Amino acid sequence: MRSLVQLPLVCALIASSVATGAEQPVATDASSPSGRVRGALALDSDGRPEITMTYDGVAVAQGRLGLALAGAAPLRDGLEIVGVRRETRDRTYAVAVGKTSQARDHHAEVVISLEELAAPRRKIDVAIRAFDDGLAFRYLIPDQDAIDDFVLADELTELEFPGDPAARLLPLNSYTTSYEKHYETRPVSNITPDMLVGLPLLILGGDRTDALAANVHPRRPWLAVTEADLTDYAGMYLAGVEGSPGALVSKLSPLPDREGGAKVLGKTPFVTPWRIIMVGDDPGRLLESNIVFHLSRPCAIADASWIKPGKTTFPWWNHYVLDGVDFQPGVNTATMKYYIDFCAEQGIPYHSLDGLDIAWYGGPIAPSGPTDVTQAAPSIDLPELLRYAKAKGVRLRLWMHWKALRPQIDEAFATYEKWGIEGVMVDFMDRDDQEMVRFYHEMAEKAAKHRLTVTLHGAYKPTGMERTWPNVLSYEAALNQEYNKWDPRGTPPEHNLDVAFVRMLAGPLDYHQGGVRNVLPEHYQPRDVAPPVQGTRGHQLAMYVVYQNHLSMMADSPTAYRGQSGLDFMVEAPASWDETRVLEAALGRSLVIARRSGDAWRLGGMTARSPRELELKLDFLGEGDWVAELWQDTPGDPNEVTRSTQRVAAHSVLKVFMPRDGGFAARIAPATK
Repeated sequence: MRSLVQLPLVCALIASSVATGAEQPVATDASSPSGRVRGALALDSDGRPEITMTYDGVAVAQGRLGLALAGAAPLRDGLEIVGVRRETRDRTYAVAVGKTSQARDHHAEVVISLEELAAPRRKIDVAIRAFDDGLAFRYLIPDQDAIDDFVLADELTELEFPGDPAARLLPLNSYTTSYEKHYETRPVSNITPDMLVGLPLLILGGDRTDALAANVHPRRPWLAVTEADLTDYAGMYLAGVEGSPGALVSKLSPLPDREGGAKVLGKTPFVTPWRIIMVGDDPGRLLESNIVFHLSRPCAIADASWIKPGKTTFPWWNHYVLDGVDFQPGVNTATMKYYIDFCAEQGIPYHSLDGLDIAWYGGPIAPSGPTDVTQAAPSIDLPELLRYAKAKGVRLRLWMHWKALRPQIDEAFATYEKWGIEGVMVDFMDRDDQEMVRFYHEMAEKAAKHRLTVTLHGAYKPTGMERTWPNVLSYEAALNQEYNKWDPRGTPPEHNLDVAFVRMLAGPLDYHQGGVRNVLPEHYQPRDVAPPVQGTRGHQLAMYVVYQNHLSMMADSPTAYRGQSGLDFMVEAPASWDETRVLEAALGRSLVIARRSGDAWRLGGMTARSPRELELKLDFLGEGDWVAELWQDTPGDPNEVTRSTQRVAAHSVLKVFMPRDGGFAARIAPATK
């Protein structure tokens, strides 16, 4: 457990007073550098802490705070303020892998120390940080005689958003979840106590018809709720509050196989994850934010230069389909060599060994007993594949079930390092209780020790661990395009946009990208073998820019790819970025993101349900002439894009047309290149 003295605080005690709800010390607030965002804490008449967030001087969120400790009264009521510490910070740090190569952490912080008026006079601190793009707060339980070891029964954080806004949310069935559901929109007041809402939660902004109503914005800002620095704690969800429509309360994932519903086992001093409320005038500003990164622990890898984001093939998604070959495709040496040849031919750096009816290691996909993940299935000559891949300049990645990995994790990772394996995909965790959260960090740290990257499927949402362990390249935590293999609804274009607008707010997104059997939603039928993808070819190409995916998949078959329209853009688009700009963001309709890698920009645009004709300003370009290559949907054929080239400059406007359920992709580079 990290001591409080190790927290990133360089604070001076500037106020110390004893107050009830009737006597508030002045300095219990923090304002962001621009002054637009302000967070303040006060005590109500019962001595319970309340937090208020304002944006441009108007309240946009408020909440009540507290913790429920097993076997004791809640640490919530009858509190007094006994001290206030403040600091400001402005630093720019390098990002090893991300949507930007540098990030500026500029914030103000206030830490309010609270103590019970009555015996046993337990103590708790609340830290509040104000950024220009959001507010964050967390609980700190200091070392004290009144609390040592403790069991947290739940967190008593409640949030409300004035004016009953609508939310785009992810309803889940239980805490045992991989976040694989479709999103829905409903007023916050319609989130009921029996619901379990996954994070992030997007609060919709926009123009208001009741602009003169008291204490509401004429134009409501966009907000999002999520968490950061989830390390030795349980993942958080939200639910409605009985008898208080519009109020939301935190719900922590329970520890498995423990009586009494324990959520977290702790020992003082103790800190909880950050609870974040992101804010922006439009949803694009939320997507540009690095606030989750800022609130996570710094990189723990001294030299991260060995981490190389890139693309990987992934045969499971297309069901190992190969046409016109003289062998039986499947989990065997011949198939893997064929994929390795395709990777070498196209410049794809990685090929993934996964499975179908059996895993590459010969065990069942869902292990029920001991499985050896250091031995290949009899159908795979692994030494020969390792030799062949190395000769071709391709590195191998390994898929595995977490239950198969966990008993052998030290032996397996050491073995993979000797083999020259690039990284692993770990699957089917489907939990975010405290035990599983610890296992994530164990995996990340041990993988880094052996220079292995990690991607996580059947996973919970990102919470910034990838800043600490940049070898963690991506997380699924979304209903993925695999659902086009079996689900009647699958992943229609509006869902693909939801994943970008909502899920991606938390961090990197692993998605089954690159399908080349494009159909419009009205023609969609699920198919397990050689599955379709919904939306046009331009829609799929755009995912390589729109989605922050540091291990982008080439999930379709080599024989399906060859000769396909847009393949050139798929294989050349980078997987990590120096700069990100959102150029167009209309929830449910369209999204255009520009990302820079080196001196070249890539643009990706996606639509759903209706066409969009846009004029995109290119004022983010540097001086001089630039060449823009565009891949745009061919009218009447969802499987074709037309490539064109034009000269542009920073003063230019790029005109693009995206059809219904379509998209486009572009590469803009200096003309001299």
